[in-house]
Amino acid sequence: MFDKILIANRGEIALRVVRAAREMGIATVAVHSTADSDAMHVRMADESVCIGPPPSPQSYLSFPAIISACEVSGAQAIHPGYGFLSENANFVQIVEDHGLTFIGPTAEHIRVMGDKISAKDTMKALGVPCVPGSDGGVATLQDAERIGAEVGYPVIIKATAGGGGKGMKVAQTAADMKSAFQTARAEGKSNFGNDEVYIEKYLTTPRHIEIQVFGDGKGQAVHLGERDCSLQRRHQKVFEEAPGPAISPQERARIGKVCADAVAKINYIGAGTIEFLYENGEFYFIEMNTRLQVEHPVTEGIFGVDLVREQIRVAAGLPMSFTQDDLILNGHAIEVRINAEKLPNFTPCPGRITQYHAPGGLGVRMDSALYDGYAIPPYYDSLIGKLIVHGRDRPEALARLNRALGELIVDGVDTTVPLFHALLQEPDIHSGNYNIHWLEHWLQTHLGDG
Repeated sequence: MFDKILIANRGEIALRVVRAAREMGIATVAVHSTADSDAMHVRMADESVCIGPPPSPQSYLSFPAIISACEVSGAQAIHPGYGFLSENANFVQIVEDHGLTFIGPTAEHIRVMGDKISAKDTMKALGVPCVPGSDGGVATLQDAERIGAEVGYPVIIKATAGGGGKGMKVAQTAADMKSAFQTARAEGKSNFGNDEVYIEKYLTTPRHIEIQVFGDGKGQAVHLGERDCSLQRRHQKVFEEAPGPAISPQERARIGKVCADAVAKINYIGAGTIEFLYENGEFYFIEMNTRLQVEHPVTEGIFGVDLVREQIRVAAGLPMSFTQDDLILNGHAIEVRINAEKLPNFTPCPGRITQYHAPGGLGVRMDSALYDGYAIPPYYDSLIGKLIVHGRDRPEALARLNRALGELIVDGVDTTVPLFHALLQEPDIHSGNYNIHWLEHWLQTHLGDG
């Protein structure tokens, strides 16, 4: 087991790793930019190293700065959290070249799954169901129009290297193809340096269902059920729950086994998430995230496992501490993402926290790095906390979420808390009757958000 690990991240996820490591008796090193010198993860870690100025490319995304921090601190392994360098295959290779351990998948797995086309081809070969569409990249408008006619409209054009909703355009009819194709390519080029696109059938009312998988890198893997992340704004998840209200135990077992078998075959190591669109009882693969997810706490809640602890264990060469038979689903969990944003336009709202009080009580977890007097810097993502609740069933979890939101106090900045108060008044939320388009339609009606 490692004696010391470095956490190449910030905010609540860095604090999350500090806590898991401390329970394991492992010392931690926090890295930080000059803007984060007073951050909670810096205060809580055993050591800290300043790695540069506020801009991420000069600090949290700087390979030399992070490797140097390992060398000066004596850390043996790096936990990337999520975002930043968590899915950067080149960084993983450099970590390994310096005799350090990356707590996550191999560079090769990250590289294969980071390219949407190679990921789809790999998953199709492993028996994972995929959305009908092009077999690979689509280079010309003529090819795009031919594939659109074969698949049937509407179709979605996606940048191969895309993410976060960028480089994705829908063509509702053949007349829309030219504009959608050219725009998706242009966005892919400007955002990711790659204008290659591919085409898939556009499902009209799907849910976003993701399967949590975990492998030991030696041919053993398990699944930890699904999460429903359908409530999204501009392809960004807002509200996540497990298990999915529309998924039966039989469907869970079926798709879970498909996913676990797939990652076992490629000797995948650590945590990963296989994401699907789900419509009319069918699952369609869209991508795999080769890292811990923001919403991992809801899975931890229903299975009673610590996924970060497990990541560290398998990275150190130890076997997984549970088998598939050990994973018994218990109750229901929901997470809402608390962002420092001003409604109705979701404008980032950095500033100083004048008062902070986290909710508590049975079945309530608040993952946040906030404290009274903390100044939220303007340089990073606006996520400032995640409120997670667990109940014996979905109605209890929703009631607990409503109670916990009422206890949460974040003064000094605007947050998205009022959004969740409003959503909990909606019958569709209580019935679980929603899809990936539901929230955007609701926002347009209730907040005028375009």
